[in-house]
This record gives sequence, structure tokens and C-alpha cells, in this order.
Amino acid sequence: MLKEHIEKDSVIRIISHNDADGISAAAVIANALAEEDVQFHTSLISRLKEVDVNQLRSEKYDLFIFSDMGSSFIKEFNTYKHDVIVADHHQVDDTSCESNVIHLNPHLFDIDGSRDLCGAGAAYLCVRDLDKKHLAYFALIGAFGDMQGQNGFTGVNRLILEDALDSGVVEIHEGLKIVSKASEPIFKSLAYTFSPPLPGISGDLEGSQEFLEKMNLSYGIKFTDLEDEEKDLLKEALVNVNPDIFGDCYTLPKEKAILQDLEEYSYILDACGKNKKQGLGLSIALGERQLALDAALKLQRQYRDQIVKGLEWIKKNGAEQLNSIQYLYSEDKVLKSVMGTIASIGLSVELLDSSKPVIGMSRLHNDIKISGRTTREMVNRGVNLGKALKDSSNNFTGTGGGHDIAAGAMIPFDAKDNFLHLVDEMVEYQLKQ
Repeated sequence: MLKEHIEKDSVIRIISHNDADGISAAAVIANALAEEDVQFHTSLISRLKEVDVNQLRSEKYDLFIFSDMGSSFIKEFNTYKHDVIVADHHQVDDTSCESNVIHLNPHLFDIDGSRDLCGAGAAYLCVRDLDKKHLAYFALIGAFGDMQGQNGFTGVNRLILEDALDSGVVEIHEGLKIVSKASEPIFKSLAYTFSPPLPGISGDLEGSQEFLEKMNLSYGIKFTDLEDEEKDLLKEALVNVNPDIFGDCYTLPKEKAILQDLEEYSYILDACGKNKKQGLGLSIALGERQLALDAALKLQRQYRDQIVKGLEWIKKNGAEQLNSIQYLYSEDKVLKSVMGTIASIGLSVELLDSSKPVIGMSRLHNDIKISGRTTREMVNRGVNLGKALKDSSNNFTGTGGGHDIAAGAMIPFDAKDNFLHLVDEMVEYQLKQ
């Protein structure tokens, strides 16, 4: 279908999510279309609502591509007069497609969309046959943004990695998986490293300084400026905290230094999305550098400081406990912007009880935005947050869904307490199955 529209010189409409995975998904498609001299119009949004789906219906485009979203609206797309491609990885229902809709989603093939293929990966598979293996690295950036590459790539992600290596764009080498090695003082590099987590160091600037002082290392210089002996000393100490901190690093050797590490690239896109500057993230992924990159790095520093503030808030206040879940709630402007992130990091650095899913809640006027996070171990025990949040939010005229391990929802503010109790009951039921 895509090839036909490229040959017809159609103007193509791209709608994607505004997080690192969604921006990477849009980047794969947009770069592929630009190389084919095809015109396109891209929108990056926080979530796809029924009102958006109805509004897009009247737009005069021959082909709509929804990436990292859209699987829950197949029924509506079936009634579009235009062609639609949905490249998503969130949980699906059993709606089948009419001839105008192509639905590419790993769950339709019994592949885990929270681990083995992300939204950008699904988008890459749509353009792969156009001889676009050199764009495979965006699918890996999206996978990192969706927490899928931290322990090595699996499933379809592994096949996409092979494409990226074959193209010569990506290389793998062993190293310390700490962030901003060449741009931040070492104590900040360690404190801003959340994946893999370093308990007592990640998100804790003072803890990071103390850790370095114990080894008589200067915490004010950059990692790249340390002597080789000092780097070895630091590596040994960090491996004692978490052995996963040393391992495969995936790089773009021909890129600017700040964008060479794929995981770091995903964090920069994520910071743009979280600060509602998703267009800036996409412009970088489309090749803008200099001013755009400077602006993005400034946003990233600001975003990391917000995460540190959020983790300090968790440390001070903890989470409210129910029988089978725990929850965080805030109306603070800064905390609201990082609620899902601090819920996830709070679990991984052991600030929150990892035996209970965490529900992060932020008030937005008369609604509450929900970010649910849990661990792989809890998923293996039966927890499916995507289903729990979707079914619970539907009871209160809200919407929700996502993955078994991470999901989101939006509900009316006055439903908050009843919603929490219903999610608690559903998770308790899931664990008993």
C-alpha cells in the first residue's frame, strides 16, 4: 500500500506519539518518504482521542499513517474513505481490518509488544522493503525509549539490530552504560544514569558525590577526562553496585558526539517530548543540528533535574499503599510532567515496593492523567496493567490501555478514589489467576 502511494506521488499524513518511541517512529517514516521525494505532513500528539480520529477523517489526504498509536481505533479507520496504515505495538482487540486498513502490530502475531518490538520498530517494518536498512537505527532508538533495549535486544528488535549493523550505520562495543560521559561532570553522569539503575546513586546527586569521594575521585570533572586507571577503578566500583552497568553500547560512529550513543539519543528525544517540544525532537531526527541540538540539550538538563526532584519527593513522601497496588498523586507542576518516569525509576532504584504495581496520578484541570508501571517479575506473576487500566477507566467514562508492564489512562477527577479501588481489585484478581 505504501509503495503504491509513493508511486502515485500522494501527500501522506503521519500521526505519531510525542514520546521518544513515537518521535523515532515518525522519524523512520518521514526520513524514508523524504528520500523518496514524497511530501508528508506530520503531527506528534500525547494520545489519540476519538475527537482526533473524527477530525482527521475530513482531511484531504490519500494515506494516513498512525505510528506508535492507533490499534484501539481500527473500527473507526475501517469507515475512513482513505487508506490507513497503523504501525503500533500496544495491546489489541479482536477488530478485523477492511481493505483500506493495514494493521501492523506484534500482538497480532503473538509477539510481545512491550519487549520484542516497539512503535518505531513497527514503523521501520513498513518502510524496510523500500531499501531503508540505514534507517533501522531509529527503531533501536525507539526501543530504548520504550525500555526495550536495556538488557540487549530480543525478538524482532534483534532482527532490526542485524539490519542496522549490516547497513554499517550502527556499531557495538563494550563500555560503561553511564550517560553524558563527555558533557556532564562525572557525579551528574552517574546521578542521571537510571538504566541500568544504580541504587543510592541514580537520581541522588549527593549520593553520587559521596560514592566518588570514597574512591578519592574528583567528582567535578567529566568521565572522558579521567585517567585510564581512574576509569578502571570507577568501573570496578560501579559493577559492584550493578553488574549490568558494563556491557554492550550501541553507537552511531558517524554522528556528532552527543548523539553517538543510541540510548542517549533516545533520552534527548524523550526530553523534547516531555517538555512539549516534540517538533524539536523530530527536527533533530530529520537532520537539524546546531541550534536545535543546543535547545534540546538544555531541555534534557532541565528534565533530568525535574526527575531528581521527583525522586527526592518519593524518598520524602513514599507512595500511598492499597492491598495490591501503590499510588503517587501530585498537583505540583514539575512532578506532573515526570510522573510516569519517576514511577518507573522509583521501582528500579528500590525507592518503591517492587512487589506492587505503582499508579502515578497527575491532575489536569477536571481530569486525572494516569501512568501505571510495574516490573517484569509482576507481569510474569499475571499482572497486565494495560488491561487493568483500560477496563477500569472505561467504568468512569475514561480511556486507557498500553502494555502489560506500562500503561496509561485518563479519567475524570471525581472518579479518582473509586478508580484506584477498582484497579486494586483487578490487579488482585489478576494475581490470583
